Amino acid sequence: MRVSVQEEPFDLGAISAEFASGHKDMGAIVTFTGVVRDLPGDPLQAMEIEHYPGMTEAALKSMAQTAIERFSLGDALVIHRFGRLVPGEMIMMVATAARHRKDAFEAAEFLMDYLKSRAPFWKREITASGAEWVASKDEDEDALTRW
Repeated sequence: MRVSVQEEPFDLGAISAEFASGHKDMGAIVTFTGVVRDLPGDPLQAMEIEHYPGMTEAALKSMAQTAIERFSLGDALVIHRFGRLVPGEMIMMVATAARHRKDAFEAAEFLMDYLKSRAPFWKREITASGAEWVASKDEDEDALTRW
């Protein structure tokens, strides 16, 4: 299991290849990458992401360990960036390795839902109109109910 909370960009191709190459006994590798998206109407200039070092890493490690146990994973990877990001930049990545694709896909969705709703990050969107903290959305909270 690898968890990284980092300011610097990550190399999606290199990390995906490295993760996959270490799991010859696994039948499925699933990856997902989140990208900062622009806003309709009032274009996003930047997103600022804050976290509490130590606390955030511990929370993500616990969540990844839960996914490993719950979905019988061989391995899991979670990368999440912080700092100032602009539209088009990669914000996070999840990778799961399992013997069977169903477990790998479900674990990846579980991790993504957790990251969206429960991971201790605070996001602020900056537009020409000003800056606003991103509030939790009902649909993100609803996604957690299936787990």
